[in-house]
Amino acid sequence: MWKPDLIMENLYHSYENKRRQQKRAENAEQTKIRLKQRLIKSLDIALEEKDELRPVLLERIELEDHFRERIEFGTVWGFRVPAYVLLPKSLTERTAAVLALHGHGYGSRQIVGLHPDGTDNTCKPDLHGNYALELVRRGFIVVVPEMIGFGDRRLAADQKDGKVGNSSCQTLASHLFLYGISLAGLRVQEARRALDYVLSREDVDPARVGSFGFSGGGLIAAYTVAIDERIKATVLCAFVNTFKGSIMHVHHCIDNYLPGVLEYSELPELLGLLAPRPLFIASGQQDPIFPIETVEAAIQYLQHVYDEARAGEKLGVHLFEGVHEVNGSQAYPWLVEALES
Repeated sequence: MWKPDLIMENLYHSYENKRRQQKRAENAEQTKIRLKQRLIKSLDIALEEKDELRPVLLERIELEDHFRERIEFGTVWGFRVPAYVLLPKSLTERTAAVLALHGHGYGSRQIVGLHPDGTDNTCKPDLHGNYALELVRRGFIVVVPEMIGFGDRRLAADQKDGKVGNSSCQTLASHLFLYGISLAGLRVQEARRALDYVLSREDVDPARVGSFGFSGGGLIAAYTVAIDERIKATVLCAFVNTFKGSIMHVHHCIDNYLPGVLEYSELPELLGLLAPRPLFIASGQQDPIFPIETVEAAIQYLQHVYDEARAGEKLGVHLFEGVHEVNGSQAYPWLVEALES
């Protein structure tokens, strides 16, 4: 057999059978503990110690309905991460906060209402939907870190000649693989440091912290929340699926791939680690890279997990008419309710 198609299909099913056999030998709690431990190991970046946060305020701008700060803070390996912090003008006491993680595009500016050069973007929102703006207008403190590989955190070669919207994912991920580290792992560790920053703020209620991730930001949000229970409620937009139905079926960026993950889990099983915490899934019915058929299969699995955890009402779903885009018409009010005091 010269063509690898059938052999690759058989390989998937052989690993699927191995996983089923492993689960049969465990109860639900044992499976959950094992999956969490394996995911933590997969996301490991051989971190000896975290850098001090040492947050620095770079700018503060008053806008019509909120304040926009740009800060930087330390994460790991000497990295300093720029981030936007959006603050409601009506703050009088500690309030709920959201860690907003952007997808592929030009970075954190794309979801806070800015052009790539930092000027105000008053045009109709693009597929990201300016969801950080939408969240601050609903009373949340919103922290938007620039994920490594995007925007100002691309490699120098990828910023030459004023390039906009490209990423450094391919180079970063392939180089990190040589050290046994995944780009997803590095991004998750930085997201956890961003969460440390969120919880260090005196205006944030630590019992009311959520996350909102779109596309690749959904991946980082999902994995972060799976291993870090400080996040109490999560919205995943244009991400929930199966590995087989999405990143193994349609061409995706290399940053989506976690070496060895199919040895112990498919994606819906990893998402099940979020239960019983509130989870909202939004996905476009015409999304070409996260097909609706396997979105629905993942949701069916997750509904079972949440029902088993006696938390069926904490799983929200919105399958909207649309493509690979943010539609927060149901997700935004859901998150407000999920993080109410």
